[in-house]
Amino acid sequence: MNAIAMKPLSVRAICLHLGMLALTMAWLTQTALAQGPASVADLAEKLLPAVVDISTSQKIEAGKNQVPSPNLPEGSPFREFFDEFFNDQRRNGQRPPRRRNVNSLGSGFVIDPSGIIVTNNHVIDKADEIEVNFADDRKLTAKIIGRDVKTDLALLKVESDTPLPYVQFGKSDTVRVGDWVLAIGNPLGLGGSVTLGI
Repeated sequence: MNAIAMKPLSVRAICLHLGMLALTMAWLTQTALAQGPASVADLAEKLLPAVVDISTSQKIEAGKNQVPSPNLPEGSPFREFFDEFFNDQRRNGQRPPRRRNVNSLGSGFVIDPSGIIVTNNHVIDKADEIEVNFADDRKLTAKIIGRDVKTDLALLKVESDTPLPYVQFGKSDTVRVGDWVLAIGNPLGLGGSVTLGI
């Protein structure tokens, strides 16, 4: 039987090999973490039906909240354009209609199957009518049941014949800086958007 003679490794060589192994493990760990969490498609699919589009309308009286001519620097081509526009309206006796509708859009989410919805206060502020549009194309009229101007939050209530899909609030005391967060919205009424980040 032949024995293979092995040269013993020096302490320096062992440390070098262990150091290389540690660096390789650290690099593999960082590479895995840099890719982010696994897909959130299933979670998004589950939550998207609870995200709604808030559509509001408000009647504005002529003479109130009229848009003044913008104050632009002298010599600006935009100043000339706006001055000409507003002066032409005044000269021709054109006036805005006595009442006009102003519409706005925002997002919200259902927090209770009975039809309670959270949105931003600025979305529904001074609204005469509030309509909630659901992912399944249902449209329901909403009433304001609560608001907080300081935190810019508002609660709405809609009446539905069937329980609505909803999301539950998480426990904020377990969230840490650096945790992954999933944000779902409906910007400009264009459909659900999903964003993931920390």
